This record gives sequence, structure tokens and C-alpha cells, in this order.
Amino acid sequence: MKHHLIVSLLASAAVALSATAGVKDDFKADIKASANNYWAYPDQQLPALTPAPQGYTPFFMNHYGRHGSRWLIGKWAYEYPVQELEKGERNGKLTKRGKEVLAILKQVRDDAQGRDGELSDVGHEQHQRIAARMYKNFPEIFAGDAPVRARSTIVIRCILSMQNEVDVLKSLNPQLRITTDASEAEMYYMNYDDPAVKPLRQSAYKYFDEFRDKHVKVDGTLKRLFTDKKFMRDSIDGFKFANALFDIVGNMQSHHAYDNINLYDLFTLDEAYNMWSYNNMRWYIYSGETPLTQCRVDFMEANLVRSFIEDADHAINMGGNSASLRFGHESVVLPLVCLMGINGMDYQTTDLDNLAEHWQSYKVFPMACNVQMVYYRNAQDDVLVKVLLNEREATLPVHTDMAPYYRWSDVRDYLLDKLSRQPYIPTVIQ
Repeated sequence: MKHHLIVSLLASAAVALSATAGVKDDFKADIKASANNYWAYPDQQLPALTPAPQGYTPFFMNHYGRHGSRWLIGKWAYEYPVQELEKGERNGKLTKRGKEVLAILKQVRDDAQGRDGELSDVGHEQHQRIAARMYKNFPEIFAGDAPVRARSTIVIRCILSMQNEVDVLKSLNPQLRITTDASEAEMYYMNYDDPAVKPLRQSAYKYFDEFRDKHVKVDGTLKRLFTDKKFMRDSIDGFKFANALFDIVGNMQSHHAYDNINLYDLFTLDEAYNMWSYNNMRWYIYSGETPLTQCRVDFMEANLVRSFIEDADHAINMGGNSASLRFGHESVVLPLVCLMGINGMDYQTTDLDNLAEHWQSYKVFPMACNVQMVYYRNAQDDVLVKVLLNEREATLPVHTDMAPYYRWSDVRDYLLDKLSRQPYIPTVIQ
């Protein structure tokens, strides 16, 4: 028995190390993926899609997509790291690399003036390419005078993302009957402000500092920029500075103007991984199905899932081909993916130290991330559905003997059952 226990523990450890190595391997291949929700949409090498079972043809798409790459939100996001480096400059404490980085960050800050959270040039292009591939992959859905209903949240970067996609679709088929909307009336499912979520998140904030202190070390980054350890210790909030710097470095991929500038030499692979793991942990608290927030937070997207079901039912009953496109935010896409259980993202744990081995947010919500549910039917009106996450075939926790295709009736029943189990939330969070 003892031998079997040791073997089991060693096997579990090997799996954990392999999973962690997998994330680091991803970052080694493309360090920009460590930017997490600032990662530019990775569409350079999309896999081929599995052909539909014989006799089935696509006729409808349910979709929710995040806006494309953008400027950071809040003037302080760009200003704070500049001010800290200027403090070092005034005191003669910057390394040669520190002086170079300060000059670059000043330019980025100046470029960002008046662009708070706006869609970038890269963001526009991402949605144009996504729309072109939608049309190419599923021409039957966008054929003839098909109705395409496009909706956006009321944020301008989302509206522009929607406009980029529908403009491309219309250029490829001028007959399409496209309608667009961005209204407060739609926000109850497009970007719902769930009153249960805030206190649940607040109850778990206590884990943030504990995780940071255990896993994130920033001395290496600081030493590459500042010459004096005492100055760093007494004058710089090391983690706050490094975290803000990491965001700017990661988000520079949102702009073609910085294509030839790479500041990732400020972080080793391990340091970038640790910064990402902290960010990943926070997003798990914000959006994941964890007992730390009573497995409730992802249910904030229950109205959106109902919208998917209602639109699919309508399309099936009406016949013909059509599409329902929605444009919003990563703060919607991630909990939606968790709630639906796509690719096992409904993973539940209280073990934050080992979370990164099982749950990786960068795979879900880069800039312009999207969920596409594509519906197929045959001559007998049997309906199948396939889920694409960022245009890659995905899994659901639903039985199927024809993966990646599922019977829509099974998926519909699963989603309705999941929604019926929305956990009770007490009035006061202890």
C-alpha cells in the first residue's frame, strides 16, 4: 500500500510539473502570451476545423466577442511607472537600461494622451480578420440575404469592434441584412452588473497579498533598472511598480508603432510566469467557479447564456440561415466560458498555489477573444452544435460520440440544468 501511495504521489507531481512546464513552454514560444488579457489575438496558426458529420450543414451562429486590442485604461496606468523611473533619474539611481526604458515609457505615455481605453490599430485589424474567417469557414450561414443581428455594449471600443466585423461581412456579401445596436436596454445580458458578485469578490481579496508574497519576486526586474538597493527598498513600491510596468510591456503589442520595441528583457521567463500567475489567480477569483466565492461568480453570465438559448431556439424555429453577434469585454467572456464549462474552465478549487497547473486564463481571453457556437442541421431537422473558443474547436462537459459536435438538445438541457443550480447567496458575506 505504501509503495502504491508513493507511486501515486510521484505520478501526481509529474503531472503537475508537466502542466506548469506547459505554460512556461507557451511563454517561451511567445512571451507575449504572459500578458494574459493584453495578449494580442493569436490567429497566426489556427488549426483546421473538423468537417461536419455527413448530411449536416451550418445554418446559425451564436457569438460573443471581446473588443480588439486597446490602449490601457486610466492615465495612471502609463504615468505611474514613468514617475517612479523619473524619481530614480533625479537621484542618479538609474542603470543604463533604466534610462533607455524611461525614454520609451515617456513616449508611450505621450502617445496615450486622450486615448484612454480606445481601440488600437491592431484591434481594428483583428476584428476584420475574424469576420473574414467567419465568412470563409461558414459561408452557408452568411449566404443570400441572411439576417445578421449585431449588438454591442455601449463602450466605444466595443462598438467599433462590431463595426469592423459587420463592415467586412457586408463587403463579402452585400445582400446580408445586418442590424446593429448598442443600448443600455441590452446590458442586462451583454454586460450584467450582478449585485451578488462584488461582495463575493471582496470576501476573497485576502488571498491576493498572501499569493503575491509567496510567489512573486521583483528584485531582479528592479535591479535591471535601478543601481541602488537601498533606494529601491526605501523609495520604490517594488511590486506595484513591476506590476504596472508588466502591464505596459505586455500591452505594447496592441500598437504597430511598437512592433520593433521589446521590453521583455526586463523579466526572466520565471519572473514573467510568476507575474502572470498572480494575474491568473486574481481573474480566477473575479470570474472562476471557485468555492472561495461560493461557486457563484460565473453565474453573473446566466442572462447571456439564456440569450444564447433563446436566439438558437428562434433560429431553429424560423428556419433559414442567420447569425447573432455580440461584442463586449473579457470580463464577460471569461465567466461565460467558466459557466458553460468550455475546455474544463469550470474547474473548482481552493488551492490557489497550484491553480496555474489546471486553469489558465490566457488561453481564454486575449484581445478580441470570442466564443462561436455554430449550429448544423440535416434533412431530418436534427440539430448539432460545435463550440469554437478563439476559433479553435472546444469541449463541453456533455456526452457526445461525434466530438467536437454535440446534439443541441443535449447541450441545451445541460445549460438549463446548470442555470437551475445557481447557488444561494446570503445577504451578508461572512
